[in-house]
Amino acid sequence: MQFEIVAKCPTTKARVSRLKLSHGTTALPTFMPVATQAAIKGLTSQQVEALGINLILNNTYHLNLRPGMKIVKEAGGAHKFQGWNHNLLTDSGGFQLVSLSKFTKITEEGALFSSPFDGELTMLTPEECMSIQHTIGADIIMQLDDVVSSLTTGPRVGEAMWRTIRWLDRCIETHEKSGKTETQNLFAIVQGGLDPDLRDQCLDEMIKRKDRVAGYAIGGLSGGEEKDIFWRVIKQCTDKLPEDRPRYSMGIGFAEDLLVCVALGVDMADCVFPTRTARFGVALTFNGPLNLKSSKYATDFGPIEKGCPCPTCSDGQSRAMLNHIVTLETAAAHAITQHNLVFQARVMGGVRNAIIAGTFPQYLKTFFAQYFGNEGYPECTRTGCKMG
Repeated sequence: MQFEIVAKCPTTKARVSRLKLSHGTTALPTFMPVATQAAIKGLTSQQVEALGINLILNNTYHLNLRPGMKIVKEAGGAHKFQGWNHNLLTDSGGFQLVSLSKFTKITEEGALFSSPFDGELTMLTPEECMSIQHTIGADIIMQLDDVVSSLTTGPRVGEAMWRTIRWLDRCIETHEKSGKTETQNLFAIVQGGLDPDLRDQCLDEMIKRKDRVAGYAIGGLSGGEEKDIFWRVIKQCTDKLPEDRPRYSMGIGFAEDLLVCVALGVDMADCVFPTRTARFGVALTFNGPLNLKSSKYATDFGPIEKGCPCPTCSDGQSRAMLNHIVTLETAAAHAITQHNLVFQARVMGGVRNAIIAGTFPQYLKTFFAQYFGNEGYPECTRTGCKMG
């Protein structure tokens, strides 16, 4: 992996960089669409590639359950299995400790999962997590972390944080013995909940391991905490994390959150939001989200957004047509998904251009004024940007 900072904003901590991996170079900051089970719902890999996207996310936990590593290995890895020739990041499965907690038991050895499909028990250890990701062949692989909800308080938060550090050491040892460190890059995940002291301790420990990890993620957030607290934790982490490593904020997808995170020094983010909300008929635009199920679009023959280069808008599909089929045909979900992914890419492309031009603060003001319109943008968004 090669990570090169190209430009910095003189007012905020925003920066533009190039991340060169085995399957190409990705410009940062970027948003990574989520292809949990080796596919972005409703789209082929070729359609995603045609949108200009070159870094997506797969999920270790789900791919291990189905189709299983035997099939992925026979296919020659996840890139070949899904027909994706660009960069790929795999989540470790740690988030499923929260999202599927009723199926999970945590021990020092690892996480014992009961499959939500057939009830079969699977022990996911740090070593096994690395082995699975080595078989998948992702360009960026994540350590197994002990994740608790961001709203959890008490001793469980500290227990999970220290276990995450111990599990990182086991991931590092396994990864370094694999012979794959030149093509697969291990990222550590900073935990500690909303407790500033625990976050600091975790940061200190993980920075000690800087020479053995390629980058850092900020985990354990986006679980319902107040935005001001969320920004504070992001800022605390980016203030301390090494400047010469990529910084990845996990589970961030709202446009306003992406922009504030960039202002605070984040380089990468992922979320299911733009694709999931598309399946509910909501299109993302620079003037705010549009619920295309609303009857007011039934006679609106314009595109989702004028000037948008996505196939849906440029090929002339109207809001009226999408309103007509959005609850009837899966084609509407596919069309809106393509639009939403291009919207996310346009937002982040605008960010990079503005940072390079030295106009990022103005970009923020212009974007928020247009996006929130007469409602005015939330005070918490202003607060987050000022922290940068």
